[in-house]
Amino acid sequence: MPTKLQKSAGRILLIVVGFVCIYMAILGRLVQFGTAPDEQYDARRSAADQLAAARPDILDRNGRILATDVQVPSLYAEPKKIIDVDEATELLTAQMPEFDARDLRAKLASGKGFIWLKREITPEQRNRIYALGLPGIGFINENKRIYPNGPTVSHVLGAVNIDNQGIAGIERYIDRKRGLSELQALGYASDPHDLKPVRLSIDLRAQAVMREELVAGMEHYQAKAAAGAIMDVNTGEMISLVSLPDFDPNNPADALDPNRINRINVGVFEMGSTFKALTTAMAIESGKFTTASMLDARTTLKYGRFTIHDDHARRRMLSLPEVFTFSSNIGSARMALALGVDAHKAFLRMMGQTTRLITELPENAMPILPRRWSEINTITIAFGHGMAVAPLQAMMAVGAMMNGGHLIKPTFLARSESDALAGSKLVLKKHTSDVMRYIMRLNATDGSGKKADVPGLGIGAKTGTAEKVINGRYSKSLNFTTFMAVFPFDKPKYLVLVLYDEPKGLPETYGYSSAAWNAGVTTGKILERVGPLLGVKPRFQEIPNPVPPLYAPRGEDHPMEWLVTH
Repeated sequence: MPTKLQKSAGRILLIVVGFVCIYMAILGRLVQFGTAPDEQYDARRSAADQLAAARPDILDRNGRILATDVQVPSLYAEPKKIIDVDEATELLTAQMPEFDARDLRAKLASGKGFIWLKREITPEQRNRIYALGLPGIGFINENKRIYPNGPTVSHVLGAVNIDNQGIAGIERYIDRKRGLSELQALGYASDPHDLKPVRLSIDLRAQAVMREELVAGMEHYQAKAAAGAIMDVNTGEMISLVSLPDFDPNNPADALDPNRINRINVGVFEMGSTFKALTTAMAIESGKFTTASMLDARTTLKYGRFTIHDDHARRRMLSLPEVFTFSSNIGSARMALALGVDAHKAFLRMMGQTTRLITELPENAMPILPRRWSEINTITIAFGHGMAVAPLQAMMAVGAMMNGGHLIKPTFLARSESDALAGSKLVLKKHTSDVMRYIMRLNATDGSGKKADVPGLGIGAKTGTAEKVINGRYSKSLNFTTFMAVFPFDKPKYLVLVLYDEPKGLPETYGYSSAAWNAGVTTGKILERVGPLLGVKPRFQEIPNPVPPLYAPRGEDHPMEWLVTH
């Protein structure tokens, strides 16, 4: 039989084993607690990761920063860890008067694991709240997008939302192209050092000049709105784009004002007499007209109940260049009628005027075309009425007339000439381009473009004045004015567009509100300043404007599938 000592030893061993088991169970539980994920921590980390995804810098063509990220603190709470809700509410509202005390107390008493209190606070606010030492109150650093140049490039850059996701302009394009928004949604934070900057075609210097002159001009001519753009006709690169009123992308809520749309590629307008350049190019391209062709402008042109007249009637036969320089509605209409409705529609389609123009900017607009395109529509469209397009579309077409006949889609990203040509479409013979440059130069020296003819730059130009449609009728007092200028005309490089919406006549303009008196004057001021910035050296000797031959030389390409013969 076991002795009492043996029985005691057995009981002690049993007790020891029991304690070991208990301690092992406690240890295992502690390890489990220690390795288990902290839901509150995960909530903070998930929120931080989703919101802190960095964006690439956006640069102008010369490397100047247009948009970049900076780190800013955001304030959060973990209500489960808050000891005294009333004290926390009182102390926080003392430091942040914008907080509603009742609403804040309800949030802090909610018992949730994580809630945002205020996104993007200042470093000073962070320091004051940090000094309170409140349990359950903390900060997460987020990326905030800043735009050092304010509104200068606003309509190109667009903006981001509170989560640093692109919502407009190039910012939205970056998200779509690079998938940044998808990465953010999955909780991946991008390392800013791994993001390659996005280099735009915009020149910040030219952009600043354009905006300064348009702001001054819009005020001077008491216009409702203004816009302007510069395009490289050989690459399609947009060197500048300004639309007023604009907004500060640092305060993107301002962009919600419907009057602050991008009028260059979102607005659609009847372009007035600048559309006569398309009509003239079509006539030359067809081979049915030359610079020696004469058109009857001795009397008005009657079509049914409609009567077409010239604003500055010469009441005589006009040569084709005179139709352009005198901006004859009658002569332009006769050219279009001679080719017919089908050929006219096909030509405009080939020149990219009848479909939506897609660029890197997500915002764009569909042209407004006649529901039933008849001869009267061809007559009015020939001189810029009855069809509305985005001004950027019209620039693209005029650019093709200047660069030798290549239709190049505009771009807001830096691009080489070889890449542009590789993606272009030949739409005009070189001969047609030569004739159009000759006629554009004539209009700058002898016609309505004289007010923008800066000495030494050698510009070619065309004005356009369209009566605005108000309640379905053309207004006799409200105009939409445009001015296009290319320089140097003999070796075209840049095309400049300026437009005003409802400019007023002034004593210095003799009461006229037509394009030459406002958009033309502003264009001259812009050209005078941006020419040297863009490296176009003035030439003070006379720049010859030789008359091109009447017909295209044999063997030249004839991209005229659009021409419908009857």
